[in-house]
Amino acid sequence: MYDVITVGSATIDVFLRTESSKMIKEQGIDYAAYPTGSKILIEELILTTGGGGTNTAVSLARLGHKVAFLGKIGTKHNSHRILSELKKEKVDTSLIVSKKGSRTGYSVILDCIKHDRVILNFRGSNNDLSFNEIKSNKLNASWFYFSSMMGQSHKTQERLAKYAEKNKIKIAFNASSYLAKKGIKYLNPILKRTNILVLNKEEAQYLAGKNKIRVLLKKLRKAGPQIVAITDGKNGVYVSDGYNFHYGKPNRIKPVETTGAGDAFASSFLSGIIKKNDVDFAIKLGMTNAESVIKHHGAKNKLLAYSEALEKMKNCPIKVTKKKV
Repeated sequence: MYDVITVGSATIDVFLRTESSKMIKEQGIDYAAYPTGSKILIEELILTTGGGGTNTAVSLARLGHKVAFLGKIGTKHNSHRILSELKKEKVDTSLIVSKKGSRTGYSVILDCIKHDRVILNFRGSNNDLSFNEIKSNKLNASWFYFSSMMGQSHKTQERLAKYAEKNKIKIAFNASSYLAKKGIKYLNPILKRTNILVLNKEEAQYLAGKNKIRVLLKKLRKAGPQIVAITDGKNGVYVSDGYNFHYGKPNRIKPVETTGAGDAFASSFLSGIIKKNDVDFAIKLGMTNAESVIKHHGAKNKLLAYSEALEKMKNCPIKVTKKKV
């Protein structure tokens, strides 16, 4: 039996850094701008693997869990790179769907001003996972971890949520902005069966309105999840389990690149719940791993082993406070 099966996307990620971008603001929105008609030199290029499904699978495996990844990729060079890395990280790849005509996802991450970024994302076959393609006889796990998927793949996650309910498998769900914008009603088939929901403040507000954090937590718990965690960047992490309101204060860190931080937090938070069933510990583990990731390029490069995380939690502790709801 697996501790966790992660269900989500797999991509090849290319990080590009140039000095030619400029920041412009229109109607309150920041834009990265490049001069037209010019040839722009790339000062740094880093190629890694990414995608919410594989990022979280590797994170959980490094933290000591028995993990399988379920997603859809292509059959050529890029898919081989993903499979090779997952196997190296001791992630079971036997559930992956790969067939003629399918294509591996690809992202180009433009490192812009102030360490923010623009992501150009080609979904490939990440949106095309059908429930009938899954080896259902191998879905033997204590937890499913759902990262955001679209199209047919999202419908497949809905069926997996029903399967989980029937087979007493718990669900952790990380809903991204493009799903959150569709609203609670759209996500209800998954939310009502979810044990842990993790999302950032913007995503929470798409689902539950522009309210204060405590109101957001309360509304989202009413949608079904037993535990709701809302991340808010440098402002910290807020969690409600229905009994207590928990707050994690981040350390002051100068980020290099933030891609993968959300995946690192969500997967490590789940790991903390699995290991100790303790929300405060889960917050500390999640924030510690996320802080490690944002110090470097790449969503997986500096994900921590469990012993490394415990050492960092000791030497550079995350302060967590809680109050009764």
